[in-house]
Amino acid sequence: MKVVLQKVKQADVVVQEVSLGEIQTGYVLLVGVADGDTEKEADYLAKKINGLRIFEDVEGKMNLDIHQVKGDILSISQFTLLADTKKGNRPSFTKSAHPEEALRLYNYFNEQLRKFDLVVKEGEFGAHMSVSLINDGPVTIIFDTDNK
Repeated sequence: MKVVLQKVKQADVVVQEVSLGEIQTGYVLLVGVADGDTEKEADYLAKKINGLRIFEDVEGKMNLDIHQVKGDILSISQFTLLADTKKGNRPSFTKSAHPEEALRLYNYFNEQLRKFDLVVKEGEFGAHMSVSLINDGPVTIIFDTDNK
């Protein structure tokens, strides 16, 4: 699994001119599920993201976690994170999980985050989405379970 995490001041996701989710302080997670991923990868990422300390304390040091700033999560499925661009100009997505399995693990991952008492809003799996955000910092962190 791959997750691109962006610390945000505000974010929202829209599908066909309908807002599906909006957050203020927190994380936007772009989530890609690879062929062969299991609950083990989702569990690892949920635990890692839950404990991540990237919000500033009173001294301006990245020392606080999402709970300490009362932040929320906007989780967006994004199979294109698994793109293979080694050959040609058109990316290959054969490393992505089959849609049914990707949806199952994406939902499982979000539920694992919720078990940490996090508010998790979601986009619509498989839909063409418009995601808007104000990146705070900017802080962007890439998690890849192939490189733990």
